[in-house]
Amino acid sequence: MHVCHARRALLAYPLSVAVSAAMAQQGAQVRAWPAGRAAPAFDVTDLQGRRWSAPGAGKALAVNFWATWCEPCRSEMPTLQQLSEFYADKLAVVALNFKERAATAQRFARQGGFDLPIALDPDGDVAKRWEVKVFPTTILIDAAGRPRWRVQGEMDWTGKEALALVEGLWR
Repeated sequence: MHVCHARRALLAYPLSVAVSAAMAQQGAQVRAWPAGRAAPAFDVTDLQGRRWSAPGAGKALAVNFWATWCEPCRSEMPTLQQLSEFYADKLAVVALNFKERAATAQRFARQGGFDLPIALDPDGDVAKRWEVKVFPTTILIDAAGRPRWRVQGEMDWTGKEALALVEGLWR
């Protein structure tokens, strides 16, 4: 599995959905958000000064926890950018950088040509509240503010399996 570990520990979560062979090959583990468990609140500001919060974004939301030192995070960023562009009217994608300086995240975005919103989690407080221990981790939240999926590890967000998860957020 290609993931970056906080504290060098991989949490083995039981899968509550069938994960295709393609997802398993990518190293992504998908699990449903526990029924009835609310999304931890967060309020962050992206590098352009826009505020983001959940739940209640008004449309579906993908919150991606990442860092520039994490190779799988860097590898999946182009497909997150494409996802953000393709579903711009239905889905907001926020890349939440873990414990790095704004200049570091900004340089990465500029060099990669990424313009999706990048917010900062300078102390790791948001990641802690969302129980993120593996990078990258993406939480998919429906338009009503209900978390639906936790995806741990690198995902091709333009792939058929990922798009099925995303499109299920507004069904």
